[in-house]
Amino acid sequence: MRKMLKVSKNIFFIFIAIIIFIAIAVFIYHNYQKGKESSLIREGTTVDFNNKGINVYTEGSGEDTYVFMSGSGIAAPVYELKGLYSKFAKENKIAVIERAGYGYSDVFHDGRDIDTILEQSRRSLMESGNKPPYFLVPHSISGIEAIYWAQKYPSEVKGIIALDIGLPHQYVTHKMGMVDSLTVRGVNILTKMGLHRLFPSAVYNPEVIRQSFLSDYEKEMYKALSYKQFFNDDMEQELLQSYSNGKKSVNLPIPIGTPILFLDAIADENKDSKYTKQKNEDYENFAQKLLKADVIKLKGTHSIYLYAPDEIYDLAMEFIK
Repeated sequence: MRKMLKVSKNIFFIFIAIIIFIAIAVFIYHNYQKGKESSLIREGTTVDFNNKGINVYTEGSGEDTYVFMSGSGIAAPVYELKGLYSKFAKENKIAVIERAGYGYSDVFHDGRDIDTILEQSRRSLMESGNKPPYFLVPHSISGIEAIYWAQKYPSEVKGIIALDIGLPHQYVTHKMGMVDSLTVRGVNILTKMGLHRLFPSAVYNPEVIRQSFLSDYEKEMYKALSYKQFFNDDMEQELLQSYSNGKKSVNLPIPIGTPILFLDAIADENKDSKYTKQKNEDYENFAQKLLKADVIKLKGTHSIYLYAPDEIYDLAMEFIK
């Protein structure tokens, strides 16, 4: 019996030693790769904020400027959103704003308060040559910023093309619980150790690689940026502050004069779920309070910009006319 216990104890310590060795090896590799990734050639214009930069990518020309704002955790917006914004850039000017912690922008470690995020976006756009007013094209959590923008600076927002956005009141009503909060913090810690590099499909969207709107070189840049930026401190805080940020918007009057097109992504497997029905009801209720708005259901997952770019563009142009 004692011999069995001794053998079991030895096996346990060997197992722990192996785990520690692997973790250290992954951590060293992660930091080595981050060093290489820090020298990636930038796509866009960097606006300086006390020696930290926000990246703005601009393309096309035209009377209107469409500002693309990525959802939470989309680590390389310039590349992931290209399949959609390239449709708009054929006849319009587009700007992709990469918030702090995203894409080619630096991690700011500034708490991610919505006023801070918004002022960084406004200044970055103007200093990169993109003057208001804008048509905002937010996805997911960027819905908070887009609606808050229209509330605080209505003259700067000509309209919003909302890609399956989260409404401010949704983040307030469904406040992140303790388990979700601990999960967010835990993933952030594991990412700092570099363990995300063992799970590529969780780091970047494989659909972006499968599709053809990026060149082979751009796909490699997309992967490298995704590994570099995945779930960093700014992304973590953005989620953890979603309740307080949503509350700031909820406490202001609804921007009734801002035209908003709500594009509601509905996946086949979730079309009858309680969440899907509630989301559509929330959009309809919000739209009814605006002078000009529409709610249109689109077949596809939450990353709807990857599955219906032509339809989104056509619907946006029709709505604006």
